[in-house]
Amino acid sequence: MAIEHDYFGLLSTGPDGAIFWTERVDFGDQSVTVDLTAPDQDDVSQAALDAAAALISGLETLDDVVRRAMLAEVDDRTSEVTEFILQQQEAHGDQLEDVLVDVSGDAAVDIIRSLTLMSMTILADEHGGSDPFVVMEYALDADATDDVLLVNLDSDGSVLSVMSAD
Repeated sequence: MAIEHDYFGLLSTGPDGAIFWTERVDFGDQSVTVDLTAPDQDDVSQAALDAAAALISGLETLDDVVRRAMLAEVDDRTSEVTEFILQQQEAHGDQLEDVLVDVSGDAAVDIIRSLTLMSMTILADEHGGSDPFVVMEYALDADATDDVLLVNLDSDGSVLSVMSAD
């Protein structure tokens, strides 16, 4: 069986009923892997697919919202964002400025601005629920796959939480 959607086209299901769609999406000067997945096609509504398509289409705006949410956590010394920034400063030491896209003198702001959006995973079966509908993965160094921030969003694109992957 399959589900058809204007944005995603024909979403085929595997033998277990799971749905998986992946695409490289360009935004700004980046290309991001976007995955849509659900363990059972019966749990995926047209509203979930519409919400997912809207979030993908508005990726630049969504990225801006996410980065502002990260910045809002910088003042909290116990936040995952603050801990991530401190880890990056320690890991890169004097070479930190070499990996930053902009150097303003505020390391936290500069690191958040310099993060690369690595991937966006849409959990289509979580539409309207309390669990994340979208997980966005950010890294300062694209090769350091363990040093990432994961941002969980609901189906409206509101940030639920930001956490490090370690």
